[in-house]
Amino acid sequence: MSTVGSMQDAADEEIAAVRRFNRFYTRRIDLLNEKLLDSPFTLTQARVLFELGTHEGLSAARLVQTLGLDPGYLSRILQDFADRRLIVRQRAVEDARRSEISLSAKGRKAFESIDRKSRALVGEMIAPLSPIERLGLLAAMRTVEHQLSGPAATGPGAGAAAVAGAAVARTEEIVLRPYRIGDVGWAIERHGVLYADEYGWNGEFEALVATLLARFATEHDPAAERFWVAELGGERLGCVFVVRSDKDRRAAQLRCLLVEPQARGLGIGRRLVDRCLEFAKSAGYAKMILWTNDVLTAARRLYESAGFRLIEESHHRSFGHDLVGQIWSKEL
Repeated sequence: MSTVGSMQDAADEEIAAVRRFNRFYTRRIDLLNEKLLDSPFTLTQARVLFELGTHEGLSAARLVQTLGLDPGYLSRILQDFADRRLIVRQRAVEDARRSEISLSAKGRKAFESIDRKSRALVGEMIAPLSPIERLGLLAAMRTVEHQLSGPAATGPGAGAAAVAGAAVARTEEIVLRPYRIGDVGWAIERHGVLYADEYGWNGEFEALVATLLARFATEHDPAAERFWVAELGGERLGCVFVVRSDKDRRAAQLRCLLVEPQARGLGIGRRLVDRCLEFAKSAGYAKMILWTNDVLTAARRLYESAGFRLIEESHHRSFGHDLVGQIWSKEL
């Protein structure tokens, strides 16, 4: 057999294997039914709903870019959503020529129902796997995603520019979504563990974070106070929330910024801070303030680069250590 024929046979086998996997996976995650997860939505409609549920103030152009949909097709989906009163449109604060799309209360309820069912389905699918098997599965999925997202960036001699491009692509996959059930408990636990490991802070700090987050979860005003989680591939990588300051009603206060160690260097912290500033400005606040401690050097550099100014310092004994507390502020 000729070399050309052998290469063609190998290519045919590879194509058949990929198609076989596609058939297996679409059947496994129930994509063959006309409606997704017993909902009134098709797969494409559900994907649009997911983007609107995990991002705020998206434009139609951004949805087209993110999902790769035909503009006319997307327009029909959005009109259907509008007819069902699932979405609301409003002029963008920074550009009155652009329309922003967000979910209505009815739309968010529909999104949360599909999201809950999807999470449950995946949970049932991986439940029989051991922890080691799950790690292997996730590694294999990341490999597939990486190889099919940018093969040119992974080849031999790709160089620094290609590596930087791959890092940017990975950053763009990170989602900043509104918080949901389970996120409050996760944020409290991660703050307690990380600050104990990295700074030796005791349980007083975890108790403080628990108090702040419990207050947010039970009392916050959705129009003026928000909580976001940074997520990549279903894995939580960071969080932050914004509340109205108790001392100055014109000021928003940034609280409990956290980025997981394995995700540092991807720009997640800056994206979370920028989201807080954008929201605070759109909500009508005059300024944003935050409280931190001087030992948190990376956080302080981030706040300074975002335009915050140090306005007050005070010594205090907290979390088992002598610390210097700092108040930072930024006019909006």
